[in-house]
Amino acid sequence: MADRYENFAALDAGEERGVHYDIRSIDRGTEMVVLAPHGGCIEPGSSEVAEAIAQRDYSFYAFLGLSPGRDLHITSTNFDEPQAVKLVRTAETAIAIHGRLDHSDPETVWIGGRDVDLGNAVATALEAACFGAITEGHHLLGKDARNICNRGRRGAGAQLEIPRGLRDRLGRDDTELQRFAEAIRTVLVTR
Repeated sequence: MADRYENFAALDAGEERGVHYDIRSIDRGTEMVVLAPHGGCIEPGSSEVAEAIAQRDYSFYAFLGLSPGRDLHITSTNFDEPQAVKLVRTAETAIAIHGRLDHSDPETVWIGGRDVDLGNAVATALEAACFGAITEGHHLLGKDARNICNRGRRGAGAQLEIPRGLRDRLGRDDTELQRFAEAIRTVLVTR
């Protein structure tokens, strides 16, 4: 199914900020940006996970859908909201938090992006914290250079596709959310 809007300019022309969508952007001048380009009602729970990872230590960005049922998804290769692009381009790398449908696996995080080492390290850290994670064998690879996670100065970032079941569980249990975020943060502090 194609997105309703092919880029941010088209979305902005058809939607009203503060009514249909909002943007949260915090530039902390860090080499790592944690972002949720499909936050709020678009991929519920993704912005909360991104914020839990960023805390007050990393630059943070979230594009938030405010109206349930409204199609505000812009595919990651076309995601060109100016604040997000600027924040990611000034950083070394980015980690993008996404939501995916459960399909047959409501617990495993699918990891992609061009930074294979970062993706593998995140997968290992999540598994050590008893969360399922795979870097191969799925179709959401995030390898395109135009993907928002790959637009940092290194040209390589990571993309985490978190299934709805896991996002819902993390949203209901703050202890689980913090455990999930801390597993990823242990990788980011070594970068």
